[in-house]
Amino acid sequence: MRTDSSPGTLPAREHLPAAAAGTPVLDVVIPVYNEEKDLQPCVLRLHEHLKRTFPYAFRITVADNASTDTTPLVAARLAAELPEVRSFRLEQKGRGRALRTVWSASDAPILAYMDVDLSTDLNALLPLVAPLISGHSDLAIGSRLARSSRVVRGAKREFISRTYNLILRGSLQARFTDAQCGFKAIRRDVAQILLPLIEDTGWFFDTEMLVLAERAGLRIHEVPVDWVDDPESTVHIVKTATDDLKGVLRVGKALATGSLPLDRLTRPFGDDPRDRDIKDVPKGLARQLVGFCVVGGMSTLFYLVLYSAFRGFAGSQIANALALLVSAVANTAANRRLTFGVTGRGGAVRHQAQGLVVFGIGLALTSGSLAALNAATSDPGHSTELAVLIAANLAATVLRFLLFRAWVFPDETGEPASSSTVVASHKPTSPVYQAYTTGPYANASHSNVSSAGNVNNAGNVNASYGNSPYPTDQFRAGDVADRTWGDPTTRLQPVRPHDSQDPRNPR
Repeated sequence: MRTDSSPGTLPAREHLPAAAAGTPVLDVVIPVYNEEKDLQPCVLRLHEHLKRTFPYAFRITVADNASTDTTPLVAARLAAELPEVRSFRLEQKGRGRALRTVWSASDAPILAYMDVDLSTDLNALLPLVAPLISGHSDLAIGSRLARSSRVVRGAKREFISRTYNLILRGSLQARFTDAQCGFKAIRRDVAQILLPLIEDTGWFFDTEMLVLAERAGLRIHEVPVDWVDDPESTVHIVKTATDDLKGVLRVGKALATGSLPLDRLTRPFGDDPRDRDIKDVPKGLARQLVGFCVVGGMSTLFYLVLYSAFRGFAGSQIANALALLVSAVANTAANRRLTFGVTGRGGAVRHQAQGLVVFGIGLALTSGSLAALNAATSDPGHSTELAVLIAANLAATVLRFLLFRAWVFPDETGEPASSSTVVASHKPTSPVYQAYTTGPYANASHSNVSSAGNVNNAGNVNASYGNSPYPTDQFRAGDVADRTWGDPTTRLQPVRPHDSQDPRNPR
């Protein structure tokens, strides 16, 4: 999981200003691998639809993922014939790698992508990007699982899709409905900060991007789509599902340990009442109470399950101590991250040690309750033991919250010091990619890269396609992807929820 690079915090969302003539507002990326038959009909159909219905200037970018057939030649020919089309070639496979590279190099304020089979009805494209243009949302996704969506596909794919989304909801607490629909869009300012945090380069790229964006509090707009399954799809379902599950475990671990700097994605949301300072209300108390109650409820259930399991081979006192110890460690970790918002590993050992002291107090209360019960009756029933333990835990909960707030996490509830900074570093080590460029858009997307000296205008052609008349540019994907944050000494300023870079906002 990438944790070491981010150019800063996001500005307040605003409606995109009217662009100059010919400047693309939307860049639609089509990742392809060995799609020599479907590529041309797809691009022509999409180009015709955008020309007829889209009210802004646009660009279509074909991202070739190391195809071994004539797909690069087809893409280059389309770029030569249509001024709104350009093509990139990457020498490594991976849909996520293609999107990261092309989106990072694009100069369009709205970035989107769709699958080459055009399974999604193109009438959903304008509703997809409109909330991003208006400044209402940060990301937008097409959803095949929304109530009003109309989907035609086999029972096998339907089952896999719904099962995968249930896994995301259960393991990563995802609230979006469809992670893998090949129909998404993102604002460029959001992409520039979010992309360096995404590690996956394959099919899990979409899910990781959405989970991180949602956890960071970014707004995700969902559009119901009409979608028809492509029976000739070349996606390997078993391998893709396996890679996705590995990605879920990796992202879940990173979120649980707090190793992701999601606070860097904080943006001022304009004139949002939630961003205002409210007098006479203890700062963060209401949110912490809610978080503590949720974590406490889950911890109590976890504790009771553990106690019932340990009670099968140990006495009540031993079972209680073991169950309380395990649940206390989990409770401290969960409250540290979810209730009091402490991320990173700094102070984690100290917090756990203090949490164990709080655990000792809880152990004394619950053990004393069990001792009193055993003194009152020689053979108490299991349900009676559980009832006494629940009452003792409820009594200890109030004291635990007060100790957590006043002693274990006393400093993390306040605002960060204004002088604190975060140092970002990034060392790109990615392979050389090639871009096919022709016509008036030959260097439009590389202007910033060229100024940095990262583009080699060699003018030669790919060795694999020596007979191609189309020139190519060579560049390092890492240089392009990180052109705005390649400086390892970039200093980042933390932004508090009430900060704003909008000069019209006096707060």
